[in-house]
Amino acid sequence: MTAAAPATTSRTFVPADIDLADFDRIEPLYRILLDRPVETVAQLQSWLKDASELSAAIDEYGNRRYIDNSCHTDDPALEKAYLHYVENVDPKVKPLAFEMQKKFLASPALEQLRGDRWYAMLERKWKADVEVFRAENVPLETQVTKLTNEYDKISGEQMVTFKGKEYTPQQIARFYEQTDRPTRQGAWEAATSRRLQDAERIETIFDKQLPLRQTIAQNAGMRNYRDLAWKANKRFDYTPADCQRFADAIAATVVPLVAKLHADRAKDLGIDSVRPWDLEVDPQNRSPLHPFAENDVDGFVAKTREIFDRLSPDIAADFDQLKLHGNLDLASRKGKQPGGYQCSLEESKQPFIFMNAAGLHRDVETLLHEGGHAFHYQWACRKEPLVFLRSAPMEFCEVASMAMELLGGEHLDVFYDAEGQARAARKKLEGILRFFPWMATIDQFQHWIYTHQGHSREERAAHWLMLMDRFGKGVDWTGHELARRTLWQRQLHLFHAPFYYIEYGIAQLGALQLWMKAKEDPHRALANYRTALTLGGTRTLPDLFAAAGIRFDFSEKTLAPLVRAIEEELAGLPA
Repeated sequence: MTAAAPATTSRTFVPADIDLADFDRIEPLYRILLDRPVETVAQLQSWLKDASELSAAIDEYGNRRYIDNSCHTDDPALEKAYLHYVENVDPKVKPLAFEMQKKFLASPALEQLRGDRWYAMLERKWKADVEVFRAENVPLETQVTKLTNEYDKISGEQMVTFKGKEYTPQQIARFYEQTDRPTRQGAWEAATSRRLQDAERIETIFDKQLPLRQTIAQNAGMRNYRDLAWKANKRFDYTPADCQRFADAIAATVVPLVAKLHADRAKDLGIDSVRPWDLEVDPQNRSPLHPFAENDVDGFVAKTREIFDRLSPDIAADFDQLKLHGNLDLASRKGKQPGGYQCSLEESKQPFIFMNAAGLHRDVETLLHEGGHAFHYQWACRKEPLVFLRSAPMEFCEVASMAMELLGGEHLDVFYDAEGQARAARKKLEGILRFFPWMATIDQFQHWIYTHQGHSREERAAHWLMLMDRFGKGVDWTGHELARRTLWQRQLHLFHAPFYYIEYGIAQLGALQLWMKAKEDPHRALANYRTALTLGGTRTLPDLFAAAGIRFDFSEKTLAPLVRAIEEELAGLPA
């Protein structure tokens, strides 16, 4: 499928018939805004309204090109349209958007608005953008984006041949849940062998991205790319040292528990040690959970909608809007980028959900997760007419998605019987515990990468393996050392968005707090969740957590009791 064009009837500044692939049509609109006076509050407010309309139109156009390309990585015309935007529109818009931010910050009307929280938030956000923007970085960022697209294209072409049939990496994953161990091993080795065929190409892409990012940081006056990412990502409320302490807490609190879970799994399965292909199979050797037939995506959508309806009919109605507007592409197929995402269409005020469903339980979790992002966007749009503060900090955006996995996970009887529900609950909670060490591994890997400029591939691999030794205990990789050494290449965030991963860990702590509160009072927990999501980006990160009735903290003081709560919940579930 390709993304439909947005309705443009609500435009008052941007011409309805404008070709947004043509920068020569866009530039005059920016010039008009840059020449307009913003001396008074009324002038500034009118200016922001038109600036928002222009930003929304361009942003949606670019996002639709990205959606089309990721849904059809094998379509040269769609790739060409996306790359045209990346190379010929976005790089030319960025300097103009920078001038717009400077104009806002220089407006004398801001002095009259000092007590207004909305303007204070926008001022803080745009001041950080202005501090890191350098015109000379725009072409470098374009090069990075093109390399990222190359990574996506390689990943999208990775079809795995197993037992005479061809599968996407998502489709073959269902064999990892088979009770027959040789089948699991064969499928995993086939998928891994296929991935390793591209390992050199992918490492080369990363080698090209690193110096570009370092130059971008130096141009912005930063010591390294980590310092740049911290400011660019608006991390006003925590430091790299906090991330290190979080990793240390995970090593102390979670890693030993995960190692014990692996040992218990080996005992239950009657094997000497857990191998990479033993992680997804039911430890009691029961058949895999099959929430829906692989080709029944409509049934999958209908049952997920029922979960949303149980939480609130309003939430189900919001989910209906995605299907109504053609904003769901869920089935796994050849020529489709791997993974899943929610993409905001700013002008239409509609979210788009992309994933690769293959009839697995994780597909249910993915749609609940991306659904949480979608609702966050929908609810924020209703309260916030301008684009600039619709989006919350990413650490809280992931609370929206991860909490929905847990809140919706209480209603999995729409997919399973009582035994299946218990199995799904155990799988989820054990998965959360396993996630924390992986998150710490990826996050700490990035801290090292971007503070050790000029490192070699061997040094990078050695540090990765050291982190795997620290956080990845309990899995036997004997005979598959190269797969372990290159496992980081599967994490697309390293290529797409450096330092965007700690957010998942911080957010998981928030989601677990909401889950615990929902066990005590589900209606109040959901109400707090909705209240916080409606605020969009109009509050600070600690204030958003507080609005949800949870604490913004990722020290061992917060982590340890949540881990104990998971242990207690697991102890109460049947094996």
